[in-house]
Amino acid sequence: MAEGMVKPQRRIGILRIIAVAGAMILSGCQTLVPRGVPDQPPPQPTRPTDPRPVGPGIPEDSQRHRVALLVPLTGTNARVGQSIANATQLALLDTRSEIVRITSYDTAAAGGAVAAANRAIADGNRLILGPLLSEDARAIAPIARRANVPVLSYSNDTGVAGDGTYIMGYSPAQSIERVVDHARGTGITSFAGLMPSGLYGERASTTFLRAVEDAGGQVVSLQTYDRSQGSITAAVTRLSRASPYQAVLIADAAGTAALAVPAIRKSGSANARVLGTELWNTDTGIGGRTALNGSWFASVSDTLYRQFATKYRARFNAAPYRLASLGYDSVLLTVRIARDWRVGTPFPEARLREADGFAGLDGAFRFGRDGVAERALEVQEVRGGSIVTVSPAPKSFGK
Repeated sequence: MAEGMVKPQRRIGILRIIAVAGAMILSGCQTLVPRGVPDQPPPQPTRPTDPRPVGPGIPEDSQRHRVALLVPLTGTNARVGQSIANATQLALLDTRSEIVRITSYDTAAAGGAVAAANRAIADGNRLILGPLLSEDARAIAPIARRANVPVLSYSNDTGVAGDGTYIMGYSPAQSIERVVDHARGTGITSFAGLMPSGLYGERASTTFLRAVEDAGGQVVSLQTYDRSQGSITAAVTRLSRASPYQAVLIADAAGTAALAVPAIRKSGSANARVLGTELWNTDTGIGGRTALNGSWFASVSDTLYRQFATKYRARFNAAPYRLASLGYDSVLLTVRIARDWRVGTPFPEARLREADGFAGLDGAFRFGRDGVAERALEVQEVRGGSIVTVSPAPKSFGK
């Protein structure tokens, strides 16, 4: 499966659908009327008076869609998983949804994601949000497929997408393509790359080479390292033996990139523009990394996320993890589709591939035929202790 962005088929007005998500966040603690619902108090739903259990602790509910959230609630990733779970509940409150019930299942408990998926399906859930990790998404995919239950994973591993599994995570390929395209538009023609060893680095290398070629540029050198300081310095030294380059992509976290920059500044391409990937957007302290001043990276916009984070802190007395927005946006998507989804029937999977896409905290997104979320990304610059947008997200996905 290709790592690059899926070529879109129709143009859409991104600003219009982003405004919907923005209105939800700006509402503070007020109750909101979902898009498409008349501006009047909704009727109170009729609930069963004598619910019968369909599983341990899970009552039968003929009035709402049962949706499973599969995230780690114990173990090393528990805080991330709980942050996502909190975000899904906040999304239900913001949308005032009375037709969706979300039940959390711990993928780090005994039996792992497989046991969690089996319990979720046995409990009658018709859609799975999560899991967080790609290996968990890969493990539950055949289980969910046999039950005709689509999976909206928060992973960014495009290799697990397809056959009923959809990837909501931020794609490294899309980020690399966007920042390379922006750099090429400023007149940069010669590129170099520093890639970590491993699967992420391999996929980033493939995307980078293709993106530069498609943009009409040239990659003069591509070096790998194993994330130790000595290995990074050696890789930069090897870069310096190649032809001078105008920009260098460091396909790694911001902290690792900051370790490489001093060596780059001492090399023969001291003035090269440093480029990063979507990983930089998860670093809350990136503005304080002075070595990265002037660097560019492409990611989703943080405008709505910052407002969400303020509201999240007020409710949960803690800061959310950046990935929490994926949980929030997956609920917005579910609630939108649920308006035309009859309770008790299979989830209408075809609706996930609507050409108009969906609105979210992270901007507009839609799923391609490969099951990977295509996103409108902006290019940001690390500048003087803060992050500045130098190329806004496009107003449409294009043709």
